[in-house]
Amino acid sequence: MILSDLLAAAATMPVPPTRLEPVKLFMDADIVVKAVMAALLLASIWSWMIIISVAMKIGGAKKRARKFEQDFWASENYEETLDAYRNQDVAPARIAWGAITEWKKSTKGGVKDVRGAQGRIAAVMDSHVAEEADRLAGRLTFLATLGSVAPFVGLFGTVWGIMNSFFQIGAQNNSSLAVVAPGISEALFATAIGLFAAIPAVIAYNRLSASVNRYEAILQRFADRFNANLGRELERV
Repeated sequence: MILSDLLAAAATMPVPPTRLEPVKLFMDADIVVKAVMAALLLASIWSWMIIISVAMKIGGAKKRARKFEQDFWASENYEETLDAYRNQDVAPARIAWGAITEWKKSTKGGVKDVRGAQGRIAAVMDSHVAEEADRLAGRLTFLATLGSVAPFVGLFGTVWGIMNSFFQIGAQNNSSLAVVAPGISEALFATAIGLFAAIPAVIAYNRLSASVNRYEAILQRFADRFNANLGRELERV
């Protein structure tokens, strides 16, 4: 009889979890910890949207730039090639248009200072190059911010959860592991989510920043080469 009662009691005892259950940890967490985790998850989703969007933009911009340069340098009439790309989103075309516009202004009525005219053309192209790079890099600041802030936001959730666990110890007058462990595990989950959001953001920021820098170098090489060609034309005017 005693043995059967013990077996029945053992059968009704809850089975301890053998693995982490993120959804249960989130649902059982304190309201403040829940808010922290929800904010970090939303920020992580937004960061992935930025990562995919910027990566696709950089890839497309490089592809269009390569195609334009092939057509541009093979052409005998630069303005005809630029007219063909007028309505397309091609950064080198915008840079070349800016240079030609300044070249026309500088050569109107004759050229009195070749070096000054070439310097103005170079300044216009450098400005366009920086503007094109800024267009791609503008949204990367969110990734840098998330990568540096997310761990601390998660840590705030962890500290709050641990404080709540100690409060429960005092309220129940019981310091057993069964009372403390659930609250601490929920609190640490906030830090884990913070790292989950921060690590990809930091990696993506570094990779995409390097890609933007390489793209800017491509544009700068094009600008330098075109400026050299325009400089030779200025000397003939």
